[in-house]
Amino acid sequence: MLKRIVQSIPNTITLLNLLSGLTAIIFSFHASETIGCMTGYQWVAVCIGAAAVFDFCDGAAARLLAAYSALGKELDSLADLVSFGVAPSMLLLNAMLDLTGGNALSYISLFIPLMGALRLAKFNIDDTQSTTFSGLPIPANAIFWIGFVSCLYSLETMMPAWIVSVITVAVSLLMVADMRMFSLKFKNFHFKENVYRFVIIAIAVISVSLCGITGLMWTIAAYVALSAVAGRKA
Repeated sequence: MLKRIVQSIPNTITLLNLLSGLTAIIFSFHASETIGCMTGYQWVAVCIGAAAVFDFCDGAAARLLAAYSALGKELDSLADLVSFGVAPSMLLLNAMLDLTGGNALSYISLFIPLMGALRLAKFNIDDTQSTTFSGLPIPANAIFWIGFVSCLYSLETMMPAWIVSVITVAVSLLMVADMRMFSLKFKNFHFKENVYRFVIIAIAVISVSLCGITGLMWTIAAYVALSAVAGRKA
């Protein structure tokens, strides 16, 4: 009985990831409303952030407890699709509907989880993505959209819907692009081996300090740019 409980811990953490994503979707339908001390889109950011923490912890727990399973791998992908694909998609959709007065181009946001699902499926059958990734990781995709939606709400004049649509397609396609991107996970803290990771942390701190949640968008843009530079040097 104790062994079964221990083996279920990583999957339970994964389900908390999924629950966070589902809660983010609920808040996304109230993106512009003030709920308690924050707006709906800020609550979405908190929920997706919590999902990212649980996504990290379930893998750590599986390694620590030696509780790997095929079920856990599939469950993790399903949770990631909801939390980092569907949730940011619904956030962008509702923000665009709110800010554009119902422009039909708002529904281009549904392209995000489509590419996210394809990206996760490719990841599951590719054993070369342990230290580097092929395409933008889906959690990074979600972080970008949190920052982007915050940017939209901060603008005095709404960005044209067609520009948002182009950005949506471009960022979504990055998830399935044949582009090597370095992992943000530290295996040690040697500066030479982690120089790009330290740079990203510095950019994140500076960007969020100066721009608030919008700074997350610039952080992911920098991550993509640095990965391109790292790929050319590899």
